[in-house]
Amino acid sequence: MGEWLGVIIAVAIVGVAAWLMVRSWKRRTVRDETLSAYALPASPGAPALEMEVLYVATTPTGQPLERLAVHGLAFRGAAHIEIAPEGVVLRVAGEQASFLPADRIVSAGEASYAIDRGVEPEGLVAITWVAQVADVEMTAPHVDSYLRARYPGDSARIIVAVNDIAAARTAPRPEQEKEASDD
Repeated sequence: MGEWLGVIIAVAIVGVAAWLMVRSWKRRTVRDETLSAYALPASPGAPALEMEVLYVATTPTGQPLERLAVHGLAFRGAAHIEIAPEGVVLRVAGEQASFLPADRIVSAGEASYAIDRGVEPEGLVAITWVAQVADVEMTAPHVDSYLRARYPGDSARIIVAVNDIAAARTAPRPEQEKEASDD
């Protein structure tokens, strides 16, 4: 009798925990249903850098322990990153491809932890970008997408390449500079 009581209690605890996890994920997906990455461009340029990475999570900027259920970036997994002058393409296994346009990328840098991954200091790459929102009344939030490079030195290459395209969109063009000085 005592054995069965223990089994029933254990099954009840596991069942309640599973129900709470499912309920929590459903609430998160409803909360974040207006957030997404951008559609892939019709003719993307040739990537300046591409490599295999581990996609960890996307979180609100400055809140690395609060996962967002962004369409195409909701689940952790093996991924392929392509960095081109137009932006960054993230292809996470089992998810639709996600595009981060260069004009929506703020910066890239190093990080040590995100929602379910703690690594050596500066072991993650955090790409800060402005998410697309479906609700025009809503302000587009800044988010951080965390990646883990597979090989030594790849993190630095990703950071440099992303910051190069993010900086390129804000650098004054020679013709703009000349026009501004003529006024």
